[in-house]
Amino acid sequence: MEMVQTKVHHKKRQVVIFIILIILWEAGSESIQYSILEETESGTFVANLTKDLGLRMGELAARAAQVVFKGNRQYLQFDPETYDLLLNEKLDREELCGSTEPCVLPFQVLLENPLQFFQFIQGELQLQDVNDHAPEFLENEILLKISESSHTGTAFPLKIAQDLDVGSNTVQNYTISTNFHFHIFTRNRSDGRKYPELVLDKELDREEQPELRLTLTALDGGSPPKTGTSQVLIMVLDINDNAPEFARQLYEVQVPENSPIGSLVITVSARDLDAGTYGELSYSFFQSSNQVIQAFEVNTVTGDIRLKKMLDFEEIRSYRIEIEASDGGGLSGKCTVAIEVTDVNDNAPELTMSLLMNDIPENTPDTVVAIFGISDPDAGDNGKMMCYIQDHLPFLLKITVENFYTLVTEGALDRESRAKYNITITVTDMGTPRLKTEHNITVLVSDVNDNAPAFTQTSYTLSVRENNSPALHIGTVRATDRDAGANAQVTYSLLPPLDAHVPLASLVSINPDNGHLFALRSLDYEALRAFEFRVGAADRGSPALSSQALVRVLVADDNDNAPFVLYPLQNASAPCTELVPRAAEAGYLVTKVVAVDGDSGQNAWLSYQLLKATEPGLFGVWAHNGEVRTARLLSERDAAKHRLVVLVKDNGEPPLSASVTLHVLLADGFSQPYLPAPEAEAPDAAPATPLTVYLVVALASVSSLFVFSVLVFVAVRLCRRGGAATVGRCSVPEGPFPGHLVDVSGTGTLSQSYQYEVCLMGGSGTREFKCLKPLVPNIMGEGVGTDTEDNSNFRNHFGFN
Repeated sequence: MEMVQTKVHHKKRQVVIFIILIILWEAGSESIQYSILEETESGTFVANLTKDLGLRMGELAARAAQVVFKGNRQYLQFDPETYDLLLNEKLDREELCGSTEPCVLPFQVLLENPLQFFQFIQGELQLQDVNDHAPEFLENEILLKISESSHTGTAFPLKIAQDLDVGSNTVQNYTISTNFHFHIFTRNRSDGRKYPELVLDKELDREEQPELRLTLTALDGGSPPKTGTSQVLIMVLDINDNAPEFARQLYEVQVPENSPIGSLVITVSARDLDAGTYGELSYSFFQSSNQVIQAFEVNTVTGDIRLKKMLDFEEIRSYRIEIEASDGGGLSGKCTVAIEVTDVNDNAPELTMSLLMNDIPENTPDTVVAIFGISDPDAGDNGKMMCYIQDHLPFLLKITVENFYTLVTEGALDRESRAKYNITITVTDMGTPRLKTEHNITVLVSDVNDNAPAFTQTSYTLSVRENNSPALHIGTVRATDRDAGANAQVTYSLLPPLDAHVPLASLVSINPDNGHLFALRSLDYEALRAFEFRVGAADRGSPALSSQALVRVLVADDNDNAPFVLYPLQNASAPCTELVPRAAEAGYLVTKVVAVDGDSGQNAWLSYQLLKATEPGLFGVWAHNGEVRTARLLSERDAAKHRLVVLVKDNGEPPLSASVTLHVLLADGFSQPYLPAPEAEAPDAAPATPLTVYLVVALASVSSLFVFSVLVFVAVRLCRRGGAATVGRCSVPEGPFPGHLVDVSGTGTLSQSYQYEVCLMGGSGTREFKCLKPLVPNIMGEGVGTDTEDNSNFRNHFGFN
């Protein structure tokens, strides 16, 4: 704690204790009082506090009872088992209270009620004096000068003996050793102390006995009594007519407690009408206590009373001094000096902490943080105090009882907003200059599980390439919790999928500690392009709080599928042959290779190129749509049969490809029978398929129409000899599936310039495309279109569908 002088800010929260609030137990009149002898051994039973307060057994322990004394002293303690009140240390009444009687040590019993409410019980511990000190004279020899002319019955006051005990244990009587001239008489002073007077019983004769030596004994009231002795030396003097007289019998003076050593307190003055030696005066203390002799000194010649040490108002507030003026003839006069010590603000307030709770749970309003008492030993305004803490803190000071304060929270605290508070309790007195005491405490706000984990994103989008290796780390979800300790430890888990058809347990897993997500198996883009699931994050508080986030996994395509040729089919038992009239112009559309790729994006971009040809330069393939066209005019020298190998390649990395073989037959009219190319014949070893059966049935059904078809062909040939273009295709019997018109955009494998009738074979179970024929060739002229239609009708009669 630091004591400094300061000015008090008017806006600070403060509680001024000018009015003393006495809030006693329950009705306000009940208090507890105990007494015990000083010097009693530590651990001695003092009281059954449970019974005295009317509490149940164990209630003191349950309510965390404390005994609080001023100045952080702990004179009493609780028995840890029975909670009886025991003496904590051996007490010395003279050390604690000095000459003050009775010696009372006030204390408070602090009881904690439920709901953080505290009660105070006032108590007093009175120390009873035991006779542990003997009377003691400050001087071993007392010099007394008595004139031989003194009459019998004259009383001569003697110096008193000191006894630190009080009451009956202090000095009660004085005795003098046996002699013929004097007896002792014990008198009472105004302050209650007893002093001896020596009474003359028989006149003195200086010529007979110039001096006497007696023993003065002081006895206290103990049992047995303790004694102290001093020698009294009596010198018999010649006749002295006048005794010294003081100007005043009572001198009163006020001395500030901060007066320096050697300061003049007051000057006493006496006079003596005698002359010579009998008129010379000497000043001295008479019957003064040890406290007076230690604090003051008197000049024997001038009568100046000065300080020998610093005074302390808080220790002794007033002194009463007897001053004796003695002349040379043995006569003396006496006066009293009353010295009042005035208070100076030389003591800063004291703060005694009775209860301090450094850890406070959040979200708990009106929680008691500390209970403390304040005191200032100064008097008047110097002892008036005010107590306050800093502004802008969520805490309040509440006065409870007799300078006891309770520091409580103002509303609920939030650890996540602020977890630590440094509070300075300042106690300032009202003296001049003002003194203050500061006490710093640190309050930590303990965590309560009031925050659920929060994901960094409400939804996550992760990408993983197909054909990944199992247990591949595909991403991480992360949640944070503003709480602390176990309340902030987050555990991750997969929540049940919204779509019950998604086999989430076999697709992904999550690390419960760090939120890492793993793909459990290899993913296939063509089978599953994306899926969603929820992840949960729960803390380890009680009760546990949780939150969830949505995770969407996108499967990125890998170039793992080669192009697949839809037309012409390569697994058919009979190959498809394209018929091209020899009169075809350059750029004549022979056929179109149709292919698809199971991949997507760039991996599905297909390009076509002519890989092999029977006669290079005769045919060409358009790279982007797979159309096979004549590259020049046909001549009679060109072979009738041509075999073309077209390569279909995707744009993946690395690229994948497939090839298809085309058979082209050049026809100059249709007088020559159509013979399939030998290399296109089905292998002999191949087993019979349903397609073969269908073809045999189809050929048998149309054989009867063959003669008629030839006649029609001849007639058409005669009528339209110029440039009739026909496109043949393999004959396929009609099945249960109707033909479909497929319009493929220019970005795919077919251009917008052509439409094809796709015939599906019924009943085979393979659902393969068999053949296609162009219906509307836009790039040809109207005449060509008419010829094509006629030739097509002609070929239909021959079963070339």
